Amino acid sequence: MIEDIPILSLIILLPFVGALASLMLGRREHLAKWVALAFSAAAFILSLLVTYEFVVDPYSASAGEIDGYSNGYQFYESHVWIESLGINYIVGLDGISLPLFVLTTLLCMLSVIFSWDTDRRPKEYFGLMLVLEVGILGVFVALDYFMFYIFWEIVLIPMYFLIGIWGGPRKDYAAIKFFIYTHIASLAMLLAIMAMYFEANIGTFGMEAIAGESIYFSRGMQLAIFAAMLFGFGVKLPMVPFHTWLPDAHVEAPTAGSVLLAGLLLKMGGYGLIRVAIPSLPSGAEDMVPVMAVIAVASILYGAILCLAQDDLKKMVAYSSISHMGFVLLGYSTLGELGVVAGVFQMFAHGLVTAVLFMMCGVVQHKCGTRLISLLGGLARKMPIAATLIAIGFLASLGLPGLVSFAAEFMVFAAVFFEWGLWIFLPMIAVAVTAAYYLWALQRSMFGPMTGKIDTWHLKDVDWYEGVPVAVLILLIALFGVFPSLVFSRIGPAVEIALRAFGGG
Repeated sequence: MIEDIPILSLIILLPFVGALASLMLGRREHLAKWVALAFSAAAFILSLLVTYEFVVDPYSASAGEIDGYSNGYQFYESHVWIESLGINYIVGLDGISLPLFVLTTLLCMLSVIFSWDTDRRPKEYFGLMLVLEVGILGVFVALDYFMFYIFWEIVLIPMYFLIGIWGGPRKDYAAIKFFIYTHIASLAMLLAIMAMYFEANIGTFGMEAIAGESIYFSRGMQLAIFAAMLFGFGVKLPMVPFHTWLPDAHVEAPTAGSVLLAGLLLKMGGYGLIRVAIPSLPSGAEDMVPVMAVIAVASILYGAILCLAQDDLKKMVAYSSISHMGFVLLGYSTLGELGVVAGVFQMFAHGLVTAVLFMMCGVVQHKCGTRLISLLGGLARKMPIAATLIAIGFLASLGLPGLVSFAAEFMVFAAVFFEWGLWIFLPMIAVAVTAAYYLWALQRSMFGPMTGKIDTWHLKDVDWYEGVPVAVLILLIALFGVFPSLVFSRIGPAVEIALRAFGGG
């Protein structure tokens, strides 16, 4: 039985072994992509097996009989590591972490395929991608604060080098800015964790154990710790005004780096808020609701408006991520089950959609030598498949009904309306703005007359290693857009447990 093997640890270990194997290839560096594909695909297949075996309803009798099933977590593993400090290796999956866990293995595998033509230091390139996968997977399953922080910090190192070595002309500036912003945020998160550890005074870094004590912290203590965590997780989200590292990092990162950065690293911030901050510090969360709501609406509107001024396709998509991740924080700020479920689903939806967008920005860059909208035009004549894929990605991101983002954002709006009534009109302004900048960019870059500013004579359409990952993602965007309950049904029970401190949401 799958419950009898440490499958979560095995999934985390696979890309780590793959990274070591890639780095040790010596002169056979052309095999690095095959090694990376083999280990990332193995992790993805095992994550699908975990999904298949996952019990949806944590309150059912069958769920309660699972060995090690704890408070909604499944495939639960716990081992003593540093007993004197109360540091243990504890991992587990619930309905909140499951979609993000599978999304991680999927996007990492597809990013390896998309990078199939990478010939500059391939051993290091694919090895760093696999190390990045290790860190992200660890964040989504860690149930010990010390382990959570270790995995969180692991993620910074490979992304820094991916930007700094394989990035664009301003790669050094972007890599350093990314590292400084996110590391400072990590230190704020660490201070919050240590404050909870010492205040709880129970001799363990276990999340569940500390959460059981932290609800008894004074209101002032909860507020201070929650504010530190909101900053720490919010920078990674990213929320306005701590977002400025993101456009630079995205523009300069290689395409696969941008896919993993937007598709997965940003989700770590949203995940941290619902896994750690909100359930453990209910009074602090309630006091910070106005702050979260204002920041969320500001991020949604500010990111959308800035997109209108962008000439670089990739930078436009980067600013759109700030806007769309604002919906995650807006859903959370309701502190209700519907809003939080919508926020988690929005993270999953955005991960699928933004991966398509950044991959297609990479295709345009590779084929045309530029991403500037003012230089492009009429590309649909030369690249009909690419134009079709970009159009679908744009329509998915602007929230076309039947595609995955519509279900997520509609639920966020519904939760906000039930909580605050007509104040919903503020974030809804972004819907019109989003449609405007996407359709405008699509018309100028893909349709209309050719500008004559780039050489289109030798343009060719999408290669197989570029088209296959995008096609897979588009199929999933349509599948979960038509059947969002496939994901909702897993998120809902876990969110209900997480919000018990608020009276069940």
